[in-house]
Amino acid sequence: MVIAFVRTIILYLLIIAGIRLMGKRQVGELEPSELVLALIIADLAAVPMQDFGIPLLTGIIPIFTLLAVTMIISVLTMKSVRFRALLCGRPSVIVENGRIHQREMKKNRFTVDELMEELRMKGITDLSTVKYAILETNGQISVLPYADQLPVTAGQMGRSPEEGGLPLIIINDGRVLDHNLKTRGLDRTWLDKRLDEHRVRHTEDVFLLTVDERNRVYLVAKEV
Repeated sequence: MVIAFVRTIILYLLIIAGIRLMGKRQVGELEPSELVLALIIADLAAVPMQDFGIPLLTGIIPIFTLLAVTMIISVLTMKSVRFRALLCGRPSVIVENGRIHQREMKKNRFTVDELMEELRMKGITDLSTVKYAILETNGQISVLPYADQLPVTAGQMGRSPEEGGLPLIIINDGRVLDHNLKTRGLDRTWLDKRLDEHRVRHTEDVFLLTVDERNRVYLVAKEV
């Protein structure tokens, strides 16, 4: 039992390290080569986890080999545009000036239903309002509407709103994060006053409290 536990933990940590080496972007948006790598690593790790007769190195060595190959490929894709295009493919424009490029859709085996679904997820229901829709190499759709369909910004209206900056979490599920409190240049006395203003007695009664760079407070009390 102990051996199974140790082998599983070692392989699990090894896979986590491999995913981390792939970078944060790839965790959510896998390229084809990265998806293949993830599937192979999972398969290689599963065998020594279940079969104790197989040496642990039988699983570890191939995983390390694949990770090394992945790092080499990553360097090559950064250095060579041609190699990157060969391995990852190129983005395809499937909608241009409100018109669907049927040939590109067939080439990528991308259906009209999938296109309309992706557009709806981005809040677009009218194809005629789309300047460009691009099928990226990771399978995601980038949509660029016409300029007159874009939301009006404060700058275009001649206004200069105050920047609130990045809010920091001060209380997380009843726990005070003193480091973030000090980062904002605040202390417990200031925090107690803000709690009194919101009629909250104890920090344990707060589910979330954030403070932005202008010391504006957002507070959510715990549900009873």
